[in-house]
Amino acid sequence: MTEQLFELGPIRPVDEQNSLLIRTTRSCPWNKCSFCVNYKDMPFSIRSVEDIKKDIEAAAEYYGQSQFESCFLQDGDSFIMKTEDLLEVLKHLKRFFPSLKNVSSYGRAQTMLGKSLEEMKELSDAGLKTLYCGMESGSDKVLKKIQKGISSDDLIKSGLMAREAGMIISEFIILGLGGKEHWKEHAVKTASVLNTINPDFIRVLTIGVKKGSDLEQQMQKGVYTLQSEKDLIEEQRLLIETLEGINSYYKNHHAVDLLMEAKGQLPEDKDRLLGIMDRYLTLPEEEQFLFTLGRRLGFFRYLMDLQNAELRNKVKEVVANINERYPDSLDLVCHELRERIV
Repeated sequence: MTEQLFELGPIRPVDEQNSLLIRTTRSCPWNKCSFCVNYKDMPFSIRSVEDIKKDIEAAAEYYGQSQFESCFLQDGDSFIMKTEDLLEVLKHLKRFFPSLKNVSSYGRAQTMLGKSLEEMKELSDAGLKTLYCGMESGSDKVLKKIQKGISSDDLIKSGLMAREAGMIISEFIILGLGGKEHWKEHAVKTASVLNTINPDFIRVLTIGVKKGSDLEQQMQKGVYTLQSEKDLIEEQRLLIETLEGINSYYKNHHAVDLLMEAKGQLPEDKDRLLGIMDRYLTLPEEEQFLFTLGRRLGFFRYLMDLQNAELRNKVKEVVANINERYPDSLDLVCHELRERIV
């Protein structure tokens, strides 16, 4: 068995697939969000600066110093480190990876608000330029229901402070997080918070209720009800329609999202984004069914793939099989497929 030269955490953002990964903390200090099982049964700890520096040196020896232009700090909360410790880590990174142009991290509102604007500027100037922020929702009702531990005001304050510090902000939102009970409020209030922050990027994810999560328990108790795939696109359409006065880049970017072509620069691409939603929503029911299942099974990637006769025939065979074995259960099948991807 090959000895591990340096620690790696379990997850990273999709956009950091080619980045150097350096682990500064283990797990998440909050670890209570009802939809998340990423760090279940994993205790939180802050790694010592000396251990992190040793990992940076080991990574430089393993990869070479000039391979990476970007680095992502794992796991869920680098900002909980003391500012002086984080600055020392960033300095060491630049020493051993002089080609780095950007360092990124998850940015949790709870701990970001524990730093001053001056500290945030210091970190930005030292190279920590990009933050991935798990907004999830802008609705206080939904945030409370998912046990996020923050309010919409917290999200706004932390986002605005990071932007003032010169950082690039990517806000993650989760379609379907409000369920059938709160989908309209989830869409409208999330758009309102995004309109206030005006983040550089809006990253869209789609709910997949993980087995063993608190959200699964809410679903079993009947206090959270899954939306259909069509409902989720109607929710996304309302979200996009309510976005106003911002110049964010909006993107469905994860394999769990249904309409991967829905990406573009606001405000100029807003009508095109709405048009993508409308193209799906106005498909005949049989075509909507075909695309949805074909997308979830990985045959289709974009709506235009419906025109591919070979792919259509393959999906039709699967659809016929599912209809025979699981009549009237498309949404359940699609949810289980989303859950596996998430």
